[in-house]
Amino acid sequence: MDISQRKRTLLKIIVLGDSGVGKTSLMNQYVYRKFSQQYKATIGADFVTKEIQVDDKLVTLQIWDTAGQERFHSLGAAFYRGADCCVLVYDVNIHKTFDTLNNWHDEFLKQGDMNDPEAFPFVLLGNKVDVDGGNSRRVTEKKARDWCTSGGNIPYFETSAKEGYNVEEAFSCVAKIALENEHDQDIYFRGISEAVSEAEQRSGCAC
Repeated sequence: MDISQRKRTLLKIIVLGDSGVGKTSLMNQYVYRKFSQQYKATIGADFVTKEIQVDDKLVTLQIWDTAGQERFHSLGAAFYRGADCCVLVYDVNIHKTFDTLNNWHDEFLKQGDMNDPEAFPFVLLGNKVDVDGGNSRRVTEKKARDWCTSGGNIPYFETSAKEGYNVEEAFSCVAKIALENEHDQDIYFRGISEAVSEAEQRSGCAC
């Protein structure tokens, strides 16, 4: 069969974690092979797409980049619905970003309205392993792997969005896991932009 005539599968991936851990940078490195030193906080949510082949299936990954700021957490339900996999990201050099992983994990399951929350797939990324040659590291690999084991053997990757280290491998794993969990639900777009503007109006300045 001609490859262009094969059915394409759309997979919705949600990327969560504290502000500044490198969520947007990881996505840009994976999709565009680009890295920017300038930090710009994500407002609400945005997504990028990438077409890949997983085994003999053509897959379009729709990867949602969500804001780490507290004031946008109320938007979760609109973004999480219909997800096939959730990627949790922390900064190996900042312990607080690791400590909040349980919050992100639990909030996603709560707001995402999953049919089978215990079976829903997560992948954990410990980002920024390149910083200071690893000398600034605060969270050990063992600690991260122990957390993954306690959460039901969540796959774990150590990454550097800046260097491109392990990024392709991590998202390939995400795609395979998402494909196994694939939903027949529609991807939800409606109401998201309105929800973002409402959150902006309610919270005002982020300063």
